[in-house]
Amino acid sequence: MRKLMAILALAGGLFLPPAHAQEATALSQGEVRKVDKEAKKITIKHGPLANLDMPAMTMVFQVKDPALLDQAKPGDKVGFRAEKEGGTYFLTELKPAK
Repeated sequence: MRKLMAILALAGGLFLPPAHAQEATALSQGEVRKVDKEAKKITIKHGPLANLDMPAMTMVFQVKDPALLDQAKPGDKVGFRAEKEGGTYFLTELKPAK
């Protein structure tokens, strides 16, 4: 029975996501600098973006879902996720910072 328990415990570890996958799912932190609803863009001063291997900077992100822009105004601290698609950086998730 002990051998079976040990095997099951070891096998269970095979299904855990690697540490870097957990980092990739965490939201990046930043501060909204500008919201341009007409152009569907938002400017964010952010810390490092682990999932994009990008250092801290201020940059403009496009949004596919313009409703995201209703959730923020300049000066807001936010958690967000950005993705690169075809050479363009898109904001895909935006939440108030905790």
